[in-house]
Amino acid sequence: MSQDYPIEPNMFRPSAHPRSFKEHCARAARAFNRARLHFGHGTDNAIDDSFQLALAALGWTQGKARRELDRPLTAAQSAILTAAFQRRIRTRMPSAYLTGEAVFAGLRFHVDPRVLIPRSPMAELIEARFWPWLRRPPSRILDLCAGSGCIGIACARVLPKARVDLIELDAGACAVCQRNLRRHRLAGRVRCIQSDLFKKAGTARYDLIVSNPPYVPESEWRRLPAEYRHEPRLALAAGRDGMDLVARILAQAADHLAPEGVLICEVGGSVAQFEKRFPRFTAVWPEFERGGDGVFIISREELIRWNKNARVR
Repeated sequence: MSQDYPIEPNMFRPSAHPRSFKEHCARAARAFNRARLHFGHGTDNAIDDSFQLALAALGWTQGKARRELDRPLTAAQSAILTAAFQRRIRTRMPSAYLTGEAVFAGLRFHVDPRVLIPRSPMAELIEARFWPWLRRPPSRILDLCAGSGCIGIACARVLPKARVDLIELDAGACAVCQRNLRRHRLAGRVRCIQSDLFKKAGTARYDLIVSNPPYVPESEWRRLPAEYRHEPRLALAAGRDGMDLVARILAQAADHLAPEGVLICEVGGSVAQFEKRFPRFTAVWPEFERGGDGVFIISREELIRWNKNARVR
């Protein structure tokens, strides 16, 4: 998506007095709100978005920003921030793509427009090591529709004895996965497989399958804010009701789960479409302390039972 959006005249006009880091971020936040930017890729408001973008533009840590918060910036630093803020408004590109980095489950990942920006509420489940949903620590984990690899890599970091497979269809996303594997030094224990869902999974059986597949209806995708349409359509849109990939996962996952294995899958804001497509589906829908919803948890045995009953009907 290459469309440029207009920047309000004098939105970032020079000041006679040097501005501090805090003043630059506050001014940018006001400009972001006037420009009606959308926030939903790691931040949910203009001030946090401008702050994170400013940190990356200057190469500062949060600690340095706190120490330097009220000190005047140099002319060169001010110019760097102004350019970064103007690009955010002009392109409507999410800040995570502009900085090349996103945080998920407390870990930093490389991201670019080849992959979805991490924001799944599954981070809470990972940080809790999936308690109480798993009876014992999983020895084999599959991250299906892995994108940047953030979910599977975070699993590997909190469960150091587990072997993890990342399955992803898109070659560009697989390249991002590999980069993040090197970044977290997990290439020996985690592997990335380019595959259309389970086609190249072989005979592997997993104690845990986690998946954040595409689940947005095509008509809804076309109405998404510009920021979301910078993300790969393949990672978002999935047919008329958004459930095309989810249907395949429900039909095939049990064959790739070990006894007492568990499937955890996200459908986000498409719960209504899910319930319409799969009536009488029995699963646990956990609540999240930090917000987010639309994640279901189902055991292999329950999934087999549901599939059998669905075929009978």
